[in-house]
Amino acid sequence: MAEDQVISNPKGLIIANNEIIKSFLRSAKSDLNLTDELRQLSSNLLSQPSIPYKPLRTIWSETLPSTKPDLHHLFSGSNLVFTSPKPREKSKELQERLNKLSELAERREYRELVKDITPVEQTDEPFSSYKDQMGFGLHVAVTMFTGYLVGYAAFRALFNHAVMNAAGGILGLVFAMLLESLLFIIQTSSKQPASASVASSAASKLKKSR
Repeated sequence: MAEDQVISNPKGLIIANNEIIKSFLRSAKSDLNLTDELRQLSSNLLSQPSIPYKPLRTIWSETLPSTKPDLHHLFSGSNLVFTSPKPREKSKELQERLNKLSELAERREYRELVKDITPVEQTDEPFSSYKDQMGFGLHVAVTMFTGYLVGYAAFRALFNHAVMNAAGGILGLVFAMLLESLLFIIQTSSKQPASASVASSAASKLKKSR
């Protein structure tokens, strides 16, 4: 019905109901000079805490001048009712974007909270960079060349024979290669306990925090 729509979804200026307005509506709902629709509307508005101005003004205008109060007197002591607008609906794309940003913010906060108790990622792999590879290759080449020269010079001092001198150089080269391999094994094995101790200390901190 139109009356129910006016009450449930009021538009425009809204006025708080008071005793003066209620008294007018009581007389209007039984006023035979008004139409059935206006009398029913008066009855429905009587029980409402707030009333739209437009239907109330319509009832007042259709009422006989001898039975209706002055308009100024009708609204005296009544206050305006302000309704907050409906919140703006966000689009689906915007809502998904906001959810992603919220998840990223939560992950960032979580990383900040656990950064002191989580183990630091370390790259213990040998030759992890191009610079390390070049440096190690150059170091091996220099060591092998030095070993060859030392072996060659030693056998030349002992035998002074071309074949023996070359054999001494090769033997020094092989010895230098074995020495370099041994040093490499010792260096890589010494890094593993350090990384293991870091992981164990981080795990112990995590258990204490729990």
